[in-house]
Parts: sequence; structure tokens; C-alpha cells
Amino acid sequence: MKFTATDKTAKKKTKSKNIKTRVIPGYHLSLGIVVTMLSIIVLIPLASVLVYSLKISPGDFVALIMKENVRNAFITSITSSFIAAIINVVFGIIVAWTLVKYDFPGKWLLDGLIELPFALPTAVAGITLSKLYSGTGFFGKGLSKLGIDVAYTQAGIVVALVFVGIPFVIRAVQPVLEKMDNTYEEAAYMLGATPSKTFFKVILPELRPALLTGFGLAFARGIGEYGSVIYISGNSARHRTQVVSYVIMQKLSYIDYASATAIALVMLIISFLLLLFVNIVQVKQSQRTNLL
Repeated sequence: MKFTATDKTAKKKTKSKNIKTRVIPGYHLSLGIVVTMLSIIVLIPLASVLVYSLKISPGDFVALIMKENVRNAFITSITSSFIAAIINVVFGIIVAWTLVKYDFPGKWLLDGLIELPFALPTAVAGITLSKLYSGTGFFGKGLSKLGIDVAYTQAGIVVALVFVGIPFVIRAVQPVLEKMDNTYEEAAYMLGATPSKTFFKVILPELRPALLTGFGLAFARGIGEYGSVIYISGNSARHRTQVVSYVIMQKLSYIDYASATAIALVMLIISFLLLLFVNIVQVKQSQRTNLL
């Protein structure tokens, strides 16, 4: 008995339908697990912040956010995080460039130490940094002789945020540098471009999306940071060294859950906007890559 081409095509379609039918139940199960875990770990806790925040009226909400200590805490957190993120971008490029472009003894160790701020408890980092930069510390003693105080000032907050944020920039830039084609760089040199001009005109445009991603992640991490800044900041409302996370902890210690969650809601909105910015940058970079 002979099969025509039409019969063979029909058999293939039947097989593909059977395969799809077998795959769909597993797909639904996996999707259900993902949605359940996402709801338990992320969506329900975030929804609870919104629910608790609604316990105060809009007028009280605005009055709370505009209180002097809360307003100053937001200004301190945002400005310190922004400055730290800028510093991380500059030094993150240098470190990533060194790790990718050069070979030297102990390179693997340095590359591993980049992850230390992720693995180290932030409270331990905060205690260590406050000790190092205090008036009697290893770095603080020399700086104090120059009239520069780091510990218990906004400068100390920036130092702590640089410590916890720099891995985001390095790990965002490093893969791009590793995959970057050296042909464009060599062509620029052959056309007479100086090293600085080659960097700013050829290399930096390729790194810009990764830099923006690292900047956004470091900025978002800095705004909500608590453990690493709580010891080195001084937590003084008078000297404007209180961060938003410390103010939230104050409200919780006073059993003022509504005020704490209202402030947390503002932080959540800021973090959401920053992550939205990061995702937009990544989508645009993906579209640009597909066009090349």
C-alpha cells in the first residue's frame, strides 16, 4: 500500500498535534507554579504595602511625605544614591576594562572579589566601613588630618553605596566588552583616531546601554539600602544624615505601620520607575542588536 505526499503531510500534522497536546499540560503546570510563587513572594507583599498605605487619607499621606525629616531623608537617599551611581559608572568601566583587556597575576581572584558586596552581609560591610573611615580608622585618620570627615556624614553614605553598587555596573559592562568586536577599534586607529577619541566615539556608544542598566540598578539598590549605611551615616536628622530606610525603621519601632508603609510605597514607586527605565534600555538594546 503506497502513501501519497498528502497522506504523509497529514501524518506529520497529526504527530505535531499529538506532541502539542502532550506539552500543554506541563506548560500549564509550570505556569501555575511560576504565578503562585510570584504571588506569594512578590505580588502579595507589594499589595499589602498598598493596602496598609490606604489606611491614611490622601491629605495625611502628603503631610507625612512633606514632613521635614521625611523629606530630608528622601533628599539624602536620592542624592547620595545618584552620586554613588555616577562614581560606580566611572570606576566600573575602569575595572571591567582592566579585567577584560589585560592579563595579570591574581586576575581570577580580583574577578571573584567583585561579587563580595553581594555575598557579604550589608551590616558587616557597614560596621567595617564605619571603623575604617572613623577619626581613628585606617583611612579616616589620614583624611581627618586633611580636614575631611567621612564617617557620620553624607560622604560616608556615598562610600557605603559605592561599595554595594559597583558590582552592578561591572557585571553589566564586562560581558559587552568581552563580546565586542575589536575590528571597529582597529579601524579607528588605522584612520588616525587617538585612543581617547576611539574610546568616546567607538567604544562608549556600544557600552552606553550596559552603563545605563548598571547605573539604574546601582541607583535603585542605593535608595533602599539599609545595612551598609546605618552605621556610617550617623542617623542624625539635624545633620541630614538619615536615610529613608532608617526613617521607616523608626516608624515601625513606634508601631506606626501606616506611616511606615506610606513611606515604603513612595520608595516602591521610585524603584519601579527605575526598573522600568532599565527594562526600556534593555529592550531598545535588543532591538538595536537585532537590526545589526
